[in-house]
Amino acid sequence: MRTTIPYLIAEMGVNFYDTAKVEGISPIDAAKRYIDGAAEAGCDCAKFQSYKAETIVSKNSPAYWDITKEPTKTQYELFQKHDSFNEVEFAELCEYTHFKGMDFTATPFDYASADYLERYVDFYKISSSDASNLPFIEHVGSKGKPVVLSVGASWLSEVDEAVRTLERSGCTDITILHCVLSYPTEPANANLRVIETLVQDFPRHTVGYSDHVAPDSAMQVLSAAYLLGAQVIEKHFTLDKGLSGNDHYHSGDIADFKHAVENFRLIDRVLGSAEKVVLPCEEVPRREARRSLVLTRDMYAGEVIGVDDLMPKRPGTGIAPSFADVIIGRAVKMDLAEDTVLTWSMV
Repeated sequence: MRTTIPYLIAEMGVNFYDTAKVEGISPIDAAKRYIDGAAEAGCDCAKFQSYKAETIVSKNSPAYWDITKEPTKTQYELFQKHDSFNEVEFAELCEYTHFKGMDFTATPFDYASADYLERYVDFYKISSSDASNLPFIEHVGSKGKPVVLSVGASWLSEVDEAVRTLERSGCTDITILHCVLSYPTEPANANLRVIETLVQDFPRHTVGYSDHVAPDSAMQVLSAAYLLGAQVIEKHFTLDKGLSGNDHYHSGDIADFKHAVENFRLIDRVLGSAEKVVLPCEEVPRREARRSLVLTRDMYAGEVIGVDDLMPKRPGTGIAPSFADVIIGRAVKMDLAEDTVLTWSMV
């Protein structure tokens, strides 16, 4: 796996099905176009979802998304539209993603998917919707692969229980993603400070953020998440934010993801090191802008320096003002003109 921090996951979800329909291409070709876009944007991982409508939801489960954006009335109907991929397709997407230089993963929503994906994913992703599905979490955790767990719509006690279940299953590489299970998430509900809580309460594990806030022009939400400690960031990805469908309206496109990556690198540069030292770029300004003890009048060899004979002035190439008490009462060794910057050899 890549070791980039923050590690950026492009959540393809099932957005590519809508692109395939609009462009008249196959879903697998559309999915590869999405992988191309994520690679161009500088992402570390392309993520998909693996499910069957019959195993994920009962037929009368109501929609919980914005139906003005996605008018499908039941979850079952929506999932039926996007559940055609099987192991063969995911194997092909895995190979193509690795060819493009990125990691590959998919969220399994059933045991069969978890089992066949083991051969392909670089890590498992568990959805917030399964954060309380402890038998399934245990099954995934026992596979011996890293697990990224989203914890949207969870109490902290439930997060703790899910993490402990993964640990008991033998999973040692766990990433916990703060998430708000609301599509889209209003900025006021993002609650990014939960990232700090997770960092504090789960010090042995990596913490990140799965974002459902509609992109802003500066991608500030993802930047804020990184600054608060998110080392893994996941966001839905689309090639066209204007497409109708379940996720396009809160997804980021290539330009958004590029902007986010630029922000992360700028943050890295400006944060720098925690060690307080004089930087090489500060050496000349330090010398020229700091102050030295300077004579306020002409003085002659043997005269004793008094309080009124000194004034701290720039540059800082002479005796520092902090040594004024040491200098006062000493005699000058030579004739010195007014405004002379005193050095130790002069007294």
